[in-house]
Amino acid sequence: MAILAEDVARVRQAADLVEIAGEHSALKRVGLRWMGICPFHAENSPSFSINGEEGLFYCFGCQKKGDVITFVREIEHLEFVQAVERLAARAGIQLRYDNSAASKDSQQRALLTAAMERAVEWYHERLLTSPDAKLARSYLRERGYDSDVVRTFRIGWAPYGWDELATALRLPEKVLKETGLGFVNRRGRPQDAFRRRILFPIFDVAGAPVAFGGRNLPGADGPKYRNSSETFLYSKSRTLYALNWAKVDVVAKGEIVVCEGYTDVIGFFRAGVPRAVATCGTALTEDHVRQLKNFATRIVLAYDSDGAGQEAAARFYEWERKLGIDIFVAVFPTGSDPADVARTNPELLRTIVTQAQPFLRFRLDRAFAGADLRSVEGRARAAEKCAAMVAEHPNQLVRDQYLMLVADRCSVPVERLRESLVGGRVRTVDLRPTRVVDVRRGSSDGIPQVEWEALRVAVHQPEGVVLWLDRIAPPSGVAGLEEMLFDDERARGAFRALIEAPTLHDAVGAADPGASDLLSQLAVQEVRDADAAEEFGRLVDRAANRAIREFDVQARVNPEVFADIGPTLGWLKLTVEQLRRTETAPAAASGLIAFLTEQMGARP
Repeated sequence: MAILAEDVARVRQAADLVEIAGEHSALKRVGLRWMGICPFHAENSPSFSINGEEGLFYCFGCQKKGDVITFVREIEHLEFVQAVERLAARAGIQLRYDNSAASKDSQQRALLTAAMERAVEWYHERLLTSPDAKLARSYLRERGYDSDVVRTFRIGWAPYGWDELATALRLPEKVLKETGLGFVNRRGRPQDAFRRRILFPIFDVAGAPVAFGGRNLPGADGPKYRNSSETFLYSKSRTLYALNWAKVDVVAKGEIVVCEGYTDVIGFFRAGVPRAVATCGTALTEDHVRQLKNFATRIVLAYDSDGAGQEAAARFYEWERKLGIDIFVAVFPTGSDPADVARTNPELLRTIVTQAQPFLRFRLDRAFAGADLRSVEGRARAAEKCAAMVAEHPNQLVRDQYLMLVADRCSVPVERLRESLVGGRVRTVDLRPTRVVDVRRGSSDGIPQVEWEALRVAVHQPEGVVLWLDRIAPPSGVAGLEEMLFDDERARGAFRALIEAPTLHDAVGAADPGASDLLSQLAVQEVRDADAAEEFGRLVDRAANRAIREFDVQARVNPEVFADIGPTLGWLKLTVEQLRRTETAPAAASGLIAFLTEQMGARP
């Protein structure tokens, strides 16, 4: 099932890692790099870095690294072939295989996606023009959805017939079933999955259609909503409605609004808050939250005000602590939901989002509202319950502020509440500090700084290193040069891989694990105003001075040998001085490298 190597290379070259990674994390340009929150682990400070020109990424927090194919494999949990196929389809590249079975699998994947796109368009056109969609159009107009809204969200209409989609598109039974668009009934005939419903197409974050959410017309039989079943293309626990449209404003505003329904999302968009998404007929999962945090760390839960919505919100506090996000809750008037407020008072909806409460404050207000604060016993119970909620927060300063709020509302001395936390009667949390990595320059990770800087130049300015090598013309070529210039084993391996491989990608793949990781780190760092001759000249300078010190030690230990090594020692010191002058540096470097290489070869 292997894809031809040249096709893999074409896909890697055509795929834009910055664009693809930007669909999973809010990236900002920092100099020549792109930085963002790592999509592979929970963190508060950006440690995920991309070299856009080379198409390589590295996270200084979790050490995930690789190219665009690796990124897609990790983020979407795909095999290598699947990731390449996904990228090839995106770039419009026709892949070739050395195995017919692999080609068949690729064609099947493309077939399912194409069938979904045809279905979205067919249902949408049916809503716009078909006489049997008249009631659906009237209902949508009553809800305030004009033609612009219908076209923006590609809303559709599933007609009354049993097999109209299957007949119109002539979809094979296998495609019908594997896309979730239909099934084969007990009479052995194809049947559409959706009938007599307004359809909201669901897209993945890249904008490819994967499923539908169907709403019944008022008064019709059956459940109000019916959603596509899970398929090869669609996972409810990982898909969020409208994220493909919302992500631009989410990144711009640093905030994402999470709703329960499709109409709620559309209401937010119409009210001027185009950063809302919705779960697809399921509760918000940790996978959803992990995906959301890649775009924004402030998440506003915009559920309706009934008890079920409140209880759903209460489950997310642990995720807030675990994933390093900030959960806020938008509080709606009793008996209303976001879609209602958007239709009747769009300004109020915007205000509600602006005034969303921090999650802990929302929980405390609920507890206060349900408590009897008129009696001593009621206030004591409320204080104990609220202190337990406060104790779950990971930030000590935040906990202390909320303890003062609880003490004030329950008329309890704040010192008693603090004692209860310290005394262990209320659960505490692990407050071990999180390691924050400063990746503006990177870390030398135990490698001598002079070697680290020289390698950075070699990674980012290979033409400068080649020019330097040509100018100094080492008599034995570059073979063995790394052993003489680099003390660290990883640095030696990294330089050797760079010299021997035709490209940086090839070097990363060919190097030993330690050297490969080092090259991956260096690839996402910047080098500004650096000169290869200067950086590598420092390496030669260091090696020459090491030889000088060795000769000095020999002369002190055994003065009789000075007559033999004295001229060599003098030549070394003079040549090092010439190495430090621009006009004589190339010749000096050439002579020193020749001498040091010979000395290295003479060692036992």
